[in-house]
Formats: sequence, C-alpha cells, structure tokens
Amino acid sequence: MIINNLLLKLKARDRESIDKARDVLLSMNGKIEYLHDLRVELDIRHGASSYDIILMSQFVSMADFDAYLVHPVHMEVSKFIAGVLETGASVCYERYK
Repeated sequence: MIINNLLLKLKARDRESIDKARDVLLSMNGKIEYLHDLRVELDIRHGASSYDIILMSQFVSMADFDAYLVHPVHMEVSKFIAGVLETGASVCYERYK
C-alpha cells in the first residue's frame, strides 16, 4: 500500500477558507478509480507552526499513485489548492502488510 500524506497551510486561515479547501479535497472521493482511500482532517491547535489541513491518501501501487497525479479530477483540485496554498509538505511511503 502506498500512503501519501500532504500537509497544507493556507494563505487565508479562517474557518470558511479551510472548510472550502477541505470540501474541494473531499470532492475527489469516488471520482478517481486509483484512489483507494482518502481522508482529510483539520488542525485543532491553530498555532503559528501548525498546518491547517492534512490530506491522507492511499493507493494500491506506485503506478496507481502516478496515474492519480495526472488524473483530470486531481489536476482540477490541484489548481484550486495551488491558488489558496501558502506552504505545504508531504511524505509518501510504502506500508507493508
């Protein structure tokens, strides 16, 4: 299983902006056949060093992850996120059973 975690800090950190970004990310659910599982969680600390959102996605293989990256639905979501993102960080790893 391939796990990709993406941390997002938004330019506008108010609740409305964060909720909108969360909804856009969740809009991929059920629309991308390569996406095995998708979770989006919001930060509850709200500290200066905190990120606002974590996107946790799972894929059966690296080939599926690569296909997801160029999928039109993901590309549309990525364009939105790029417009509201201040900074981000990611960790992609393989979890063995």
